[in-house]
Amino acid sequence: MRLLLLCLFLYLVGVIQAANTTTATTTSTTTNDTPSFTRTLWSIVSSSVLTLFACIYTAVHPNIPSPEDSPLLILWRRLGMMIMALIAPELIVAWAMRQWISAHRVTRQFKESGYFNISLSQEQSENHGPIAATADAYVEDHDSTRLPIAHPEVLTPRYGGTRVLAKPFKKLLKTYVLKQYEDYTWTQMHSFFVLMGGFMLYVDKKPYQTLRPDEVLELIRVGCVDAPTLTANQIHDRSKGNAISKGLIILQVAWFVMQFITRVIYRLEITQLEVGTLAFAVLNFLTYAVWWNKPLNVQCPHPVYWKSTESRPENHIHVRENDQVTGCEMLFLAVFGPTLELIGASDLHSSRKLRVPTFVGSIELEDIDASVLMLAGVLMATIFGGIHCMAWFFAFGTHQEQVLWRISAVAITCTPWLSLLAFGTIIFVDDAIRDPVMKEVAKSVCGIILLLSPMPYITARVILLVLMFNTLRNLPPDAYKAVLWTSLVPHL
Repeated sequence: MRLLLLCLFLYLVGVIQAANTTTATTTSTTTNDTPSFTRTLWSIVSSSVLTLFACIYTAVHPNIPSPEDSPLLILWRRLGMMIMALIAPELIVAWAMRQWISAHRVTRQFKESGYFNISLSQEQSENHGPIAATADAYVEDHDSTRLPIAHPEVLTPRYGGTRVLAKPFKKLLKTYVLKQYEDYTWTQMHSFFVLMGGFMLYVDKKPYQTLRPDEVLELIRVGCVDAPTLTANQIHDRSKGNAISKGLIILQVAWFVMQFITRVIYRLEITQLEVGTLAFAVLNFLTYAVWWNKPLNVQCPHPVYWKSTESRPENHIHVRENDQVTGCEMLFLAVFGPTLELIGASDLHSSRKLRVPTFVGSIELEDIDASVLMLAGVLMATIFGGIHCMAWFFAFGTHQEQVLWRISAVAITCTPWLSLLAFGTIIFVDDAIRDPVMKEVAKSVCGIILLLSPMPYITARVILLVLMFNTLRNLPPDAYKAVLWTSLVPHL
């Protein structure tokens, strides 16, 4: 609600500012006979900063914090994620992609388990007649575990093609128009919820440990806990984001991209701030796409109570402890931890007992998934740096600023590929080189490259961020011109 009020306030400010500018300036004509008006420095900065804020704050969906975390610690962790999204946005995209890959695997595992297949919908009522089972209907298995009853599907071969074509429309009708029914079927939203630390094991009425997907299934199988009964609507109710708030953010980002393309078509000057913001906006679309079903800013996990009196949790699952790290280890994890966690490194000090670490997907990735994720991250970094290279021949205040921009843009474009090459060489030399001395030398050189590569990348990103705002002090006259019809499109 606060986000909607903030967006409404900024929209009204923009409308008033645009109205004053339009009445105070005379409509002119560009070289392509396109009606234009003069925009102000405030409108350039406000639209870019608001889009940046949407990309580094609103689009990031953090994991659920620990019940012991203070509000200040949660805010500090969120600030760290914003800095990470500002310095290395491709890591945020890779994090979202990893959770999306993991969510698909978890959804398949939980559906195959048969514990979460109860679905009381109008469609089942029509196909199967009266349904005797309710949301509280369970069957006792040999371990005394309460399991939801799943109704078998009835195959209807007639008009199969028509049913397939009508399925998307039927889903929309069922979701937004028809009467809602309790549906405990496991969905992708459930998978995102458990991956972000949504199920907390309680022992003796106290939080004991955040349950990972395999631990949830194992404890249900041995009868130590009941199968959690949580609908997708209940998870969505915990989320702080909805279609309206997400739609407003996407509308703002889409408008920014549209007006940027319009300025290119009509050969109007573009600021370096707008180029940098465009790079964030492009990656933001992919982040929103893969995180569309992930709940936003959930603060409290769903309790799962221990009911066994004959055993303890450590008899069935691995009980994690909060790791104590030294100052050097903390510095190492701050620089390299997110990347190593994203590719599935399991020997890091990243376990948390009452929450899921930020960049951990909770399940081990297969080799092919880790390779695809690593390559996707490098490609995102290349796209991000390539967009900055668009300002290669832009007007700068000084020649030194132009040289710094070019060097920094090339650095953030090429450094990820250099790191990937060094990482691949380390794996390759194990089988390709038999001489132990040469093997150690090659590994040492590649290891040094991997250790040093984040430094020029981070430095280049900071330089680009500074230049994005520093170049605003001396803009060419055409930078203040804007195509008139773009101001009529709703935006903030």
